[in-house]
Formats: sequence, structure tokens, C-alpha cells
Amino acid sequence: MFKSVGRQVCAFDLEWVPDPASGRRVYGLPQTMPDADVLDVMWAKAGATADKPRPHLKTALCRVVAVTAVIREQQPDGGIRLRLTTLPRQIDQLMDKGELISTFLSYLGQHHPQLVGFNSQTADLPILLQRGLVSGISAAEFCRRADKGWGSDYFSRHGDAHIDLKSVLSGWGIATPTLHELAAAMGIPGPVGAEPHDVVDWWVDGDLQSIVVQSQYDALSTYLVWLRAGRFAGFFSPEQYGDEEERVRAVVRDRITEGDRHLAPYLNRWDSFTTQSAPAPVIPLAPTAEAEQAA
Repeated sequence: MFKSVGRQVCAFDLEWVPDPASGRRVYGLPQTMPDADVLDVMWAKAGATADKPRPHLKTALCRVVAVTAVIREQQPDGGIRLRLTTLPRQIDQLMDKGELISTFLSYLGQHHPQLVGFNSQTADLPILLQRGLVSGISAAEFCRRADKGWGSDYFSRHGDAHIDLKSVLSGWGIATPTLHELAAAMGIPGPVGAEPHDVVDWWVDGDLQSIVVQSQYDALSTYLVWLRAGRFAGFFSPEQYGDEEERVRAVVRDRITEGDRHLAPYLNRWDSFTTQSAPAPVIPLAPTAEAEQAA
């Protein structure tokens, strides 16, 4: 379990898709080859089969298209500020891949929040590094290592600067739950729809908006799982935990009021889970004949 809760916490989610430009360079394909044909080559090289025509690609061959963060900031007066932020800022407009990664890493390097993810040590952090190199950006403050101790060193696996909830709560192996499975078991919503999503299918269909929306859902779920883990570890009293959850609800409700109607299904599903998990009313049993005689 993690050992502390930072004054600033950033629970985040990334979404990435195949990058045809990288596929052309890696496999020596002509620049004139259409993207769809390049993607077919990339999947074939990754071991595509009839049952799995679009296998996962190595992260170096993918581009990050969305990042969402739930940011919790403890104010000097002890108050808590919570916000939900997403890149791209317009959910239907693709952002330059270098600019997206540079913006997120610059924020981390400048503010040094406690970073919280799910499978982030083996997936999210590596793709940020790999694709940052591919894009040719500079992220000096983010990459700076602590001279003593662990501090805000995001590359250390022994401190609390970067908490990978999958590693902390789940471990590895066939019994390891996904974020959505773990969250749903806790009464926390996950996917956009009833079925597990496929970001690549959305990307091929040109549906960037669904990808960005899913990133927001996953960041919210990651944050709520972290809150539950914090309660389990004793960092939040039952009253504080209730306040923290209500703070998330308030942020989502405010965003819906401001026009982000796509967040309404998340809140509705969360409410339905809360209703399902509420304790059933105690109904007195009718006395038996033996009990009446004894009375």
C-alpha cells in the first residue's frame, strides 16, 4: 500500500492508437501507402489472426491521442480543490501528438503532483517516454531525478511519487482484474457502454470523441479507486471519505451543467451502483406459532 497522500494528487488516464507514420518507418513502407493499408501491415507484423485481427501493438508504434487527469489540490487553508482536465480540450479535435505529451509532462515537471494510475508503471509511463522521444520534445523537469531520497522522482518504484494501483492492489497473473472489473466490484462505473470498449475500433471509425470521453471515465474511476484505497489505508476517515466522494460528484455535476452532457451516463451509473449497494430494509419476520405460544 502507498505510504502517503500528497498535497497535490494527479490521477490520470491515457488513450493511444496505432501510428501509421511510425509503421511506415519501422517496416520500410512507402510514404504513399494509405493509412488503412499501413495499419493492416502493422497488425500482421504483430501476429494478427482471424480471431484477433487487431492485436495490441508495441507502444513505440502508437500515438497518444487523449490524456485526462483528476487533480486534487490541498489549499493553504486546508480546503480541497478538485478539477477534471482533459487534452485535447475540444473532445472532437485531434491535438498534435508532441504538443499533447509536452503539455502533460510540463505540468508534472512544474507542479510535481503525486501521480496515480492503473497499469501506469508498465504502460502509461513507458509510452509517454517513448512517444516523447519520437516527437522530439524536451521534458527536462519531468525527467529530473531526486538527488536524495525519492522526492518527486517518477522513475523510482520505491517511493510514493508515482502510485500504480494495479501493482499496489492487484499484482499480475490470470486472476488480475482490469480497472473496470475492480472498479465495478466497488460500485464505481467504468466503460462508456455496457460492453468493454475498443479504442482502436473507435479510431478506425474516426470517432475521437468516444476515445476522449472514455479517457475521462477512466480517470474518474482511477481516482475513485485511489480514494477507496486511501480509506482502506486509513488516510481518510469515513466522514472524510464521504466528503471526498461528494466532491467528485459535484465536479461531474458542474461539468454537466456547463455542457459536458457526455458525463451524465457516468454519474447515472454511479448512482445506480450506489442504490444497488444500499442495505436492504430490515423487515420483521412474522412470529411462528411456537413463538406465540411461548409468549
